[in-house]
Amino acid sequence: MLRCAMAGVRGNLRTCSRVQQSPLRIHWAGFWSQGQRSSAQVKLRTRVAVTLLFGGGLLAAWASVHAEKQQRDRRQRLEQLRQVALGRGNFSLLDQDGRRRTKRDFSGRWVLLYFGFTHCPDICPDELEKMSAVVEALDRDSSIPPVQPVFVTVDPERDDVAALARYVKDFHPRLVGLTGTAQEVKDAGRDYRVYASAGPKDEDGDYIVDHTILIYLLSPDGLFVDYYNRMKTQEQITESVRNHVKNHPLLFSDS
Repeated sequence: MLRCAMAGVRGNLRTCSRVQQSPLRIHWAGFWSQGQRSSAQVKLRTRVAVTLLFGGGLLAAWASVHAEKQQRDRRQRLEQLRQVALGRGNFSLLDQDGRRRTKRDFSGRWVLLYFGFTHCPDICPDELEKMSAVVEALDRDSSIPPVQPVFVTVDPERDDVAALARYVKDFHPRLVGLTGTAQEVKDAGRDYRVYASAGPKDEDGDYIVDHTILIYLLSPDGLFVDYYNRMKTQEQITESVRNHVKNHPLLFSDS
């Protein structure tokens, strides 16, 4: 800071001199500035801590609500399955080797079951390929027991033992194909509420069978657990089956 004074009467000369500020004033100004910065930092840390605590509390609350919702959905799903209770009956059909098979032959194993027919132009092959891919993916998981894929025809008129033997070779090597008389096939489908209706024959005697397009998941006690329509991807089905295997409840205490 400059302070100017008039000096020298004769020359009316103006001289300026630098005035030094008091060290005490500088000290207090610096201390005050540092105090403001420290206070701001403390407030910032406090806000951050409060935000983290509040956010953590919200996250924990959301996780708790989500877990409760999953448990509630699982209980509702279980009750629905008890009411439906598909697959409680038995079936007796011939496999692709001509051996008589019943549902009890698959007892103790998880089963992916599909109803279709060998003359199906595209949907059945697509669904069986998807089912085979799911089984292959689950086979790579050592924590999951082998899942048995099963194909039951809804067209016993054309799908005899020899036709099934040729057909199942195109899919998973463990795939079991099943056929029988018209009544045996109808009884097996009824147990899973499968719809099947043959259309009119063309000039070559060929026809299409309109039928339920679902992959059924059966538990080791032979009961229906879940189903997958055409919109479900291989990855979605694989994950669903894995979850069912790891968290499977008993539907009936006497099963």
